[in-house]
Formats: sequence, C-alpha cells, structure tokens
Amino acid sequence: MSEINDNAGSTRRELLQKSAVTVAAGVAATTVSHMPATAEGMARVIGANDRINVGHIGIGVQGTLHLRLIKENSKEGLTNNTDQIGVCDIYTRARKGGQATLGIKDSQTYDDHRKLLENKDIDAVWVTTSDQWHAPITIDAVQAGKHVYCEKPMTRTIEEAFAVFDAVKKSGKIFQIGSQGTSDGKHHAVGAMVKSGKIGKLIVGQDSYCRADNKKGEWNDYRKIDPDAAPTASGDAFINWDVFCKGKKTPWDPDRFFHWRKWWDYGSGLMGDLLPHRLHPLMYAMAIPLEGEGGFPQRVSSTGGLYVQKINPASGKPDREVPDFMNLMVDFGDFSLMAMTSCVTEQGWPSMIRGNKATIVYNGGNIELKPEHNYTDEIDGDSTPAPGPTEDIRIHEKNFLDCIRSNKPTNGNIDLATRVQVMVSLGELSYRQGHTYHFNAKTRSYGTSPITASAPGKKA
Repeated sequence: MSEINDNAGSTRRELLQKSAVTVAAGVAATTVSHMPATAEGMARVIGANDRINVGHIGIGVQGTLHLRLIKENSKEGLTNNTDQIGVCDIYTRARKGGQATLGIKDSQTYDDHRKLLENKDIDAVWVTTSDQWHAPITIDAVQAGKHVYCEKPMTRTIEEAFAVFDAVKKSGKIFQIGSQGTSDGKHHAVGAMVKSGKIGKLIVGQDSYCRADNKKGEWNDYRKIDPDAAPTASGDAFINWDVFCKGKKTPWDPDRFFHWRKWWDYGSGLMGDLLPHRLHPLMYAMAIPLEGEGGFPQRVSSTGGLYVQKINPASGKPDREVPDFMNLMVDFGDFSLMAMTSCVTEQGWPSMIRGNKATIVYNGGNIELKPEHNYTDEIDGDSTPAPGPTEDIRIHEKNFLDCIRSNKPTNGNIDLATRVQVMVSLGELSYRQGHTYHFNAKTRSYGTSPITASAPGKKA
C-alpha cells in the first residue's frame, strides 16, 4: 500500500477534487512489444476497445482509494470501459466496505487472493496490501494471466524483486509500479535535456520527500484502529492475523496490523513508502538506461535514525522500529544519486540534476538550466514551464489501462521497478546493518565487499 503523493503542496482532498486532467502526449510513447510468452498468458489478449475487468487485493486506505477513483473517473474518460468485479481482503469489514463502494455481489468478494485470481473474467488486479505480501501476490497474479498494478515498494527484499521480475517477464503481462511521479511529464522532459548533452557529463541526481504531517507520529493516523477488530472476533471485526503474518507466530497487536509501516516485519518505513515516489521518476530525469545490466546500482549506503518518534504519546510504549529520517546514497559507477526522506521535517532538497557543464533545477512549475561559470560561453541559462500532466494517480491508472490495451510498457514498468527496488532493499540493509553494500547486476549478488562475476559476494 502507499499513500497518494501529489505535488508538494497538494493534499489527498485536492487530488480528489480535481475535475479535469490533460494527458501530455508522448509520456508513455514507446513501440516496444511484450506479447505474452505462455499459453496461459495468451488466454485473453485485450483489444483497444475491449472492456478491462479489474479485481482489487487489499482494501485498506490505498486500495479503497483506487477502487473509488477508477469508478469515479470512468465518467471523465480516464478509466472508461472498465468494470471492477472483485475485492479481496483478510479483514471482513474492509472487504465489505469495498463491496459496498462497488455495489458488487457476495460471490465477488474473497478472503483469499488465490480464489480471486481463479476468476477467469478478471483481466487485471491492483495489489494494495501491506508490503510483505506484494511479491507472492504479484507472482501468483501474473502466473494466473492477470496484469498487475502493484503499489510501491514492489517487494520487501532483493530476492523477491528478481522473483517478481522473472515472473513478469516470463508471463508477458503488463506491470505498473504505483509510483505516479513516473507519469509526470516534467521528469521525462528533464531526461530529454540530459540526453541532449545540455548539462555535459552527468554527475549526480538528487531529490527528497520530506513531510511532517502528524505530531502523533507518521502513519499513526493514516488508518484508524477499529477497537473491536481482532483474530478472535466474529463477523465484520474478524481479521485473519495468521495470513497477515505469513505464518510467523506473532501475538495479536492492532497497532501492527493497522499501522504496519512502522515495523520491519511488514514494511521498510520511509525507505519503501516515501522514497520510491522520488527514486522512480528520478531515474527518468537522469536518463538512466534500463536495459541489460544498465541502471542497477553498484554501491548503496544509507544513514539516519529514529530521532523524534520514539514513544507513542497515547500508550507510552515504543512507537516504531523504522527511522523517521534517512539519507540514501547510490553509486552507478560513473555517476551518483542521492535522496533524503523524513517524517519529522518538511524541508527537503531541491529536485536537481548536476552535470559538469550545467545543472537542471526543476522545483515547482519551471525547469531551469543553470550553466557552470566555466561553460557560460557554451551554454545559455534557460527557464521553461514544466510540461504536464502533473503527478496524478489517476493519470497513472490510465497509463496502466492504456498499456494493457496497446501492449506497451507502462511508465512504472518492471525494468524500472526492479532497479529501484534493489536500491530500496540495499538502502534498508545498509541502515539496519551499518554497512555499505555492493551489487553485481550480472550475478544478482550483493555484499559488503565489491563483487565479481567469478566470486559472487555472500548475500546479507
């Protein structure tokens, strides 16, 4: 699951109140074809005018938002010719809430994602569960012949990331990572400037996602705790806690279920929730290749800590395991990337791509080219309005559905998502283990020492 993250000054309410969006031509323009590779995947090839039947797995805050947006925006032409015909959740009240929103039958609700995937009428699924379930559900879905929109982060671990990568590639199904910044035209425009050589040699890209929305602590109010909910409850209050924990014997804790992002067992905190919103589009803005071994990090480190949100003010107990401030440093060999994230300060870094001849700054509505003083004789400074569409989750949903019909890669395709997940997973390991991690794309190996193809490093 993830939160909606529109431009810096936008709120969920503002996002939902937007009534018209212009799609910038060319953001997803590509001619690469990914035809299904298996007989099962070829079961239904969707044409340009065919209706797409959608199922939802995970009906929490983000899952509910998706099903509402798809329903509402079908009237605006953004998600037209779709039909939402299934919902799945291990929490009965959430499942029934999704059912009520869509007005579907009891037979179209499921408490086991595998049962929903058996429905051959469903063409595509939205995976909006807690993070530890993203990988197994996505793999099950593409193997069942479904296209997948998966909320970020894609997985919990590098091993899971490549398992998803391999499954998606083998299936030929369309995949979209839920990082809507990749459907924002300004990142693609900046990337075109980088490719043109206007900044000279690429040195480093930087961005940040910082906010301080809640004095009670990030995620504590994201989803309210239902006081009657429990694995021992009956009726609407029942939660299948054993499934949520993936079989790990853990005492029932409503804070862990409703506020799971705070605990390492289920998510990676800021590293997986906020940073992907900047890392995915930053890859486009830096014009980093996404083919073969290109675009994978060679070295990753992170710093930070749990500085403020240590104690839950309501209970007086430790509030979380994950940090409330983090820096991420990524080396690609001959250029770097750096990103910062926080939930205790809202002042971040400017969005910036630095080259040896010029720097691009693209905060707000303008893209500015600022030459280095040694190259003012070669390069003129410039400021141009950033193209649309802006960072809008509805545009990202439309991109996914359009790509299902056109059989083209999405803006948040599997090649991009896997590379970013390697950064996220190694960044988490670096913070938790206190080491810099090296990665070898050829062997898919990582460790605390440089890795060669002949001597792969020991996985952490």
